[in-house]
Amino acid sequence: MGCVGMNAALLIVDLQEMLVPLVWRGEELVDRVAALAREARRNGVPVIAVRQVGPGGTPFDPEDPGTRISSRLGLEPTDVVLDKTATDAFYRTGLAALLAERDVDTVVLAGLATDYCVDATARSALSHGLDVVLVSDGHSPAADGDPEAGLTAEQVVDRHNRILSAAVHPGGVVRLVPAAEVVFGR
Repeated sequence: MGCVGMNAALLIVDLQEMLVPLVWRGEELVDRVAALAREARRNGVPVIAVRQVGPGGTPFDPEDPGTRISSRLGLEPTDVVLDKTATDAFYRTGLAALLAERDVDTVVLAGLATDYCVDATARSALSHGLDVVLVSDGHSPAADGDPEAGLTAEQVVDRHNRILSAAVHPGGVVRLVPAAEVVFGR
């Protein structure tokens, strides 16, 4: 089992209405992460969702309904939603301060996309001195994977799980845990 202590937060990256249909097994992913969010809340673990936004008139216009967090996620009023403008969810978002205020030392990380924002956020969490529980089946790349590198979507997930779990950083460690084995609050 992947026990996660009381000083954890569930960090959900970019599970947005416009992005979920574009990624590998997007609806399955959102449902899996929604179950994690329900379990986190039941155990008093904060749920924080970040969403990618950009300038008005672009595909990531914050007023565009597509940039909203997926309704399938079932966010609650107690959950925190932060906007971000970079692949790294910590970059100019106040996320680090929010986690520090709540004495969080571990982020349980899930979302989109494996090879962009999830990767950048995992590495940044380590640089912020946090441990990361990367939900090994809780992130997805584009539906077609990385065709330029000759990788299917499943291979992109496997590759990033392997790379991130082997990261050496004095700030924290990355553990891979499947969603079904994440246990909050123990």
